[in-house]
Amino acid sequence: MALKVFDLACAAGHVFEGWFRSHDDYEKQTQAGWVTCPLCGSTDIHKQLSAPRLNLRHGVGSKTPDAAMATETAPTPASQPSLDAMQAQFFQQIKQAIRNTDNVGADFAEEARKIHGGEAPDRAIRGSATQAEYEALREDGIEVMPIPDFLDDEKLN
Repeated sequence: MALKVFDLACAAGHVFEGWFRSHDDYEKQTQAGWVTCPLCGSTDIHKQLSAPRLNLRHGVGSKTPDAAMATETAPTPASQPSLDAMQAQFFQQIKQAIRNTDNVGADFAEEARKIHGGEAPDRAIRGSATQAEYEALREDGIEVMPIPDFLDDEKLN
């Protein structure tokens, strides 16, 4: 599965990356308030201008000075991991993090409050919550981080 990577920024100017299945997926998640700044939690998010990745090897056989310079300065495959390898590593890390959490489903906000208050065992949890529930948890000093639901439990093994 190829993912779209967008450079994003919140209204406070914090810049971060967002990975989405498609541009439409980005639009839907942003409009629903699911895309939040990892630093301040703002849902006022917009895309930044970003440079596309250029294929500098296109002119390898050319004798023009620009092509010669491009081949001299382009990173070699051995010095830079491929995008596929980086995506695979990213998904493996996400899967590992998810495997090490307790899925509490729709009871996420309630369970997070119990853990924060010492009424439930301290552990990593995941589940679903509304944007209002996430904001209320943050306001109460409970650190939470929304993660898009692009992996389900059956795909973790």
